[in-house]
Amino acid sequence: MPYRPPRFGTFSIVAHDPARGTWGVAVQSKFIAVGSVVPWATAGVGALATQAAANVAYGPEGLKLLGEGRPAVEVVRKLTQADARREERQLGVVDAKGGAAAFTGKECFEWAGHVVGDGFACQGNILFGESVVSAMAKAYESTPGDLPERLFAALSAGQREGGDRRGMQSAAMLIVRAEGGYDRGSDRWVDIRVDDHPSPIEELQRVFKLYDVTLLSREDPSSLVPITGDVARVVQHHLGILGFYGGRAHGVWDAASQSAFTKFLNESNFESKARTDGTAWPSVLDHLQERAEAEVARRTRTAPTETGALSKGPGARGRGSPSKSTASKGGHGSG
Repeated sequence: MPYRPPRFGTFSIVAHDPARGTWGVAVQSKFIAVGSVVPWATAGVGALATQAAANVAYGPEGLKLLGEGRPAVEVVRKLTQADARREERQLGVVDAKGGAAAFTGKECFEWAGHVVGDGFACQGNILFGESVVSAMAKAYESTPGDLPERLFAALSAGQREGGDRRGMQSAAMLIVRAEGGYDRGSDRWVDIRVDDHPSPIEELQRVFKLYDVTLLSREDPSSLVPITGDVARVVQHHLGILGFYGGRAHGVWDAASQSAFTKFLNESNFESKARTDGTAWPSVLDHLQERAEAEVARRTRTAPTETGALSKGPGARGRGSPSKSTASKGGHGSG
């Protein structure tokens, strides 16, 4: 008897945002590490989701066809017609121009189906019902913002309608944009996964929040906050708690304060959020406050193991550390 890999219930969305030049896939499933199987995307080319009895060859083959300029409808037709097991497959594709198409084989486990809209396709199998994909489509179309918000809205809407009728386990989001990856070295603008969790969509949102504040630049420039007066005092206070700053919280954004803030940004992997105009992004200030509050809470719970331990934050020099400041040097990379 020929080997048949397991089928898994999944709901996903593929979409294109022409205004921002992004293509993406978001998915949830009662299946371990769904992000390793379903999502495929290349900037300027398109995005693809392969699921049910997923044919992972659809990923590279589909992107190759899309890269040749073929529309989504033709890509779906070519991939499925050449597949003897197509009736067990499910596929969603969006092309370079936002054309979308989907396929649901007749042998996919019920409920299985898809909805194709303007610039997107929602598909799912082993679902509670048709309302899962229709709710996803409605949420995507009615949610403002860029692709991350709209994809999360679609996933959450699908889950509220029951989602995968076997339950929840993993989720993933892949969004590509030209030179959108780390240090502009790839097109993987958003690439996050939750491989095993009782509430994978909520956990994916938590991970994205950290990913967003650390690596992305999506905030409105009009929201930049000048670091002066009370803001400077608060920042100095928080930096002092974390051990990056040893002066008084006097509200003057002097060289010592700037050096301490730069050190905090570099050690927090916030190099992409650094500013040289005396302003800061609200998300960075929020993160600094959260870190400082967590450090205060830690000190109230932890007994000192060495003299003065409770007065030392994570930014302070450890034993054997060089005394010369390295605050002005570059970041620490992605590690």
